[in-house]
Amino acid sequence: MVLGNDEPFLKPPVILETILKIQAILPVLLSIVVIILVAVLEKQSKFAAAITATMPIGATLAIWIVYSANSGDRETMKDFSVGLMMGIIPSIGFLLAAWLSARAGLKLIPLLLVGYVVWGVLLGLILLLRKIISV
Repeated sequence: MVLGNDEPFLKPPVILETILKIQAILPVLLSIVVIILVAVLEKQSKFAAAITATMPIGATLAIWIVYSANSGDRETMKDFSVGLMMGIIPSIGFLLAAWLSARAGLKLIPLLLVGYVVWGVLLGLILLLRKIISV
């Protein structure tokens, strides 16, 4: 492209492509920042690190990605939000099982395995319940 002619320096499709690339990369970068923040905070305060780790960053990024991919379609966002809310129950089960496992003195791998088994069972129950009551 030669400067000085009547063509714009950046054509709209180039700008749109750049914005779409940023929207794809930014959630990953934010996730990395949160992981680093947890690692740094853990040295100062276990509680602050735990609060940071449980912030709804993942849900926020997921909402952002789904919203962007579907141009903010109301029905899609409603369905996705219901899925997020239902996903909280197994996540709470995971955390409760991990906490009880830690209190019982389990090492990291068994602790995580117990947490994921509880998470999987609760998720299965929710999916079964959704199928039965058509939610």
